[in-house]
Amino acid sequence: MKYVLLICGDESAAEHADDGCGGWSEKMAERGVLRGGAGLRPPSDATTLRVREGEVLLSDGPFAETKEQLGGFCLIECADLDEAIEIAAAHPAAAYGTIEIRPLLDL
Repeated sequence: MKYVLLICGDESAAEHADDGCGGWSEKMAERGVLRGGAGLRPPSDATTLRVREGEVLLSDGPFAETKEQLGGFCLIECADLDEAIEIAAAHPAAAYGTIEIRPLLDL
């Protein structure tokens, strides 16, 4: 199964933006489960797009004001949800933020 790990945190998580993953990425690549991923720039750098009645509407910044923000993602492929949980729990961001584990749709 393929899963995306959505790495989230509050504003204090930004202090970890340059920390890297402390060897997690290398360990998961060696294990053969990491398929990709990236960190994201802060929400203040975002552009939000909507199309309503054929009109493109743009706004600067994130869509919603929330305490948690998406800081990055990892794409993994593993046997099942139990293994995905074990992989996510080993990610350094789990110690200071939240990791949402979401299965990808089979298209």
